[in-house]
Amino acid sequence: MARPKNRVGYGLPVILAIVLHVGVLAITLLRWPTSDPEPTSSAIVKATLVRTETATDKAQRAQEAQASAAEAKKQQKADQAEQAARKAEAEKQRQAAEAARQEKAAAEKQHAAELQALKQAREQAKEAARRRAEEAARAARQKAEAEKQRQAEEAARKKAEAEKQRQAEEAARKKAEAEKQRQAEEAARKKAEAEKQRQAEEAARKKAEAEKQRQAEEAARKKAEAEAQAKRAAEAARQASEQALAQSIAGEEQAIANARQASEAANGFKNLVKRAVEQAWIIPSSAGNQQRAVVRITLLPTGELVDASIRESSGNAAFDRSVLQAVERAAPFREMQSLPTSAQRQFREFNLDFNPEDVR
Repeated sequence: MARPKNRVGYGLPVILAIVLHVGVLAITLLRWPTSDPEPTSSAIVKATLVRTETATDKAQRAQEAQASAAEAKKQQKADQAEQAARKAEAEKQRQAAEAARQEKAAAEKQHAAELQALKQAREQAKEAARRRAEEAARAARQKAEAEKQRQAEEAARKKAEAEKQRQAEEAARKKAEAEKQRQAEEAARKKAEAEKQRQAEEAARKKAEAEKQRQAEEAARKKAEAEAQAKRAAEAARQASEQALAQSIAGEEQAIANARQASEAANGFKNLVKRAVEQAWIIPSSAGNQQRAVVRITLLPTGELVDASIRESSGNAAFDRSVLQAVERAAPFREMQSLPTSAQRQFREFNLDFNPEDVR
């Protein structure tokens, strides 16, 4: 809190200074009475002089008084100036003191604020330390709980693994026992099968021996019958040979006549097929007279076409394809049914030669 300012008055000191100067001047001007000295001539002279100066120098004393007053006034002004300087210095010192006081107050206020901030910082630090301690304690508690949970899980895991191991060992044991049982059953089955196989083989061997015996007996019987039949056949053959010789002579004459007839019929059928194909043949415009294709034709006894293929190509794919298409269009060849059997066998498969020059 700022102290109230005390105003310093300069009127009274000035008045006192003037009074003091006037008093000093009056003392200098006044002569105090002294003890009566012995009368001397000098005293008489002096007295005379005093009376003379007093009478004659009155104006001079008045001037001196005026000069003293002026000097006193001048001194008063100097005192006033000094007092004003002192006042200004005092005011300056007061202002400096006030500024120092205010600066001190500000410093004290700042110091108090710093102390308050330091106190708050300490309290905050204490609070942060308390919180850190609580967090550390909570973290430690959580860590302990997590460790406890981990140990419980680890124990459960180990227990589960042990149970799993036990179950696996139990399953392995049961599997081994089952495998052992299966192997024993398999061995018994194989043994039974082997025994069955042996018995079957034994039965088969006996059956084979019996069959072999029967076949030998049958062969002997057949051999005897064959020998008897051979004798009868030889006799019959001799008789047939004689008869066949006679028939052979007559048959050869008939065969020659039939062969001639079949050959004529065959040539006629082949020409008939070729003409039919040539009539159905659409010769490509690019085909030349020098081109030639040989077609292999396969027929049924009814004259129906089984297959037609190029035996010798002309070198022109379009030409070869046109010949095959002509054969397919001309089929079937029903005239084959009127041929003799021997001729039909001849024309079940035969070749035909096609040349554009023969058609054009």
